[in-house]
Amino acid sequence: MTILLLEDEYPAAERLQRLLRQAEPAAEVLAVVQSVAAARQWLATHPAPDLILSDIQLSDGLSFEVFEGLALRSPIVFTTAYDEYAIKAFRVRSIDYLLKPIKLADLQAALAKFHDAQPAFSPTDSAHRLERLLDSLPAAGRPYKTRFLVSSGEQLLPLDVEQVAYFVSRHELTTLVARDGRRFVLDYPLEQLERRLDPGQFFRANRQLLLHLSAVRRLHPHFNGKLKLDLHPDAADDMLVSRGKAPAFKAWLEGEPGAGYGPA
Repeated sequence: MTILLLEDEYPAAERLQRLLRQAEPAAEVLAVVQSVAAARQWLATHPAPDLILSDIQLSDGLSFEVFEGLALRSPIVFTTAYDEYAIKAFRVRSIDYLLKPIKLADLQAALAKFHDAQPAFSPTDSAHRLERLLDSLPAAGRPYKTRFLVSSGEQLLPLDVEQVAYFVSRHELTTLVARDGRRFVLDYPLEQLERRLDPGQFFRANRQLLLHLSAVRRLHPHFNGKLKLDLHPDAADDMLVSRGKAPAFKAWLEGEPGAGYGPA
């Protein structure tokens, strides 16, 4: 059994490894990784471990960001000091967790559950449960996305969210358009992206368009109360803000708090 630890506090990592030696003597801890960036790099360059034990708060962000855009090939047990509201979300979404400070009996129970469930582990189902967990966490505990892992030929490239100009949905495909004009197809629908991106920086202009503030060059009054947008990079089609969203869009451009929220 191979295990990857995501933990940025040395004493906590040492304690967890001691408990693992008692609970699962044959287990091999492959690495202890302290940051989101390092964890993404490790997972991209190593075979998947049998199990990941992950603290929620890492040195450079929340560990949920580690798994965004990655094929989830390993079960995850989170270690957390979250409040009861968040713990209920974990329970409802059937995500395994251990409350800090971790006790040996709790770790043994989690490992026993892992062994029982291992033959039926589904990466797709696990990824969906993790996504539903993120949607159900309170706002203070729900991280905004900071990067995407995009496909370029046979390579996977990390792309910081600051490099995104806008997202366009056409024929059930979502395309990320970068500020430099590059285009990448994503697996995320716009509804999911809208929930996971900072509404101070991104606005859902209509059912097909989710854009970053920096992409807006000019806007023009259009037929029936709509707004026509000039975007950078240029869009292939006319980009319009619907009549119902036009007032909120103007408020968002002016920096009004909360203006980025709301239905498409």
